[in-house]
Amino acid sequence: MTSNIFQLDTAAGSFRVAIDGPEDAPALVLSNSLGTTLEMWAPQVAALANSYRLIRYDTRGHGGSPITKGPYRFKQLAADVIAILDALKIEQAVFCGVSMGGHTALQLALDAPARLKGIVVCNSAAKIGTQDAWKARADALRQQGQAAIQELAESAPQRWFTPDFIQQQAQTVETMQAQFAALDAEGYAACCDALGQSDLRAELTKIQLPTLIVAGEFDPVTTVLDAEAMKAEIANANLVVLPASHISNVEAAEKFNQALSHFIDSIK
Repeated sequence: MTSNIFQLDTAAGSFRVAIDGPEDAPALVLSNSLGTTLEMWAPQVAALANSYRLIRYDTRGHGGSPITKGPYRFKQLAADVIAILDALKIEQAVFCGVSMGGHTALQLALDAPARLKGIVVCNSAAKIGTQDAWKARADALRQQGQAAIQELAESAPQRWFTPDFIQQQAQTVETMQAQFAALDAEGYAACCDALGQSDLRAELTKIQLPTLIVAGEFDPVTTVLDAEAMKAEIANANLVVLPASHISNVEAAEKFNQALSHFIDSIK
């Protein structure tokens, strides 16, 4: 299947967007993790494009979307999604994101619940990492530029995947590393700023939307405990744990797709 990838002009800037699937099917927005592009969702396109209208986009600071000067904030990243929906004339969608994209889902559920039918929060947390660690990474990126991006791309597989997956799916891993290495250092650093600043733990009880939380059994970054903590606070949440590390939609694609389809079909 050939995706329709294009630059979409919105009130928030020009975003690189891909659309697959029937125009009259339920809309599903897919939001990438830090250090990836919309291509990370290839396993979902192959499996789900016949049943849903898939809208993928490069998050601000990544790929072909706006590389504006940081710092970014998650309210801004959430507003970008609403601008994309407005430009596509989509009233409501299910929103699914991994890691940074999952945190964007939480922010959207707080800021614009009327535009969403539900959220899928994958390999994420209400507070990801520490402010000091994100500041150190952002500072290194701004000082060292693309050399720092290259270094992060080289070490990414250990954060993203289990050793077995890295060994067995070397081509997939190398492709994602190459996409990472091509990213802009300032755009990545500005997203680190957003991650360092955002803490939604005290806000979770305000989320009323149907919510699916997806965790990776072997995720060292956003753990099963992080997922369980979100489930305990969000009233209408279910939790699925997959046999994967941090990028579960790639590593455990079949089980991920099944869980995602079941959730969307349950809230149509």
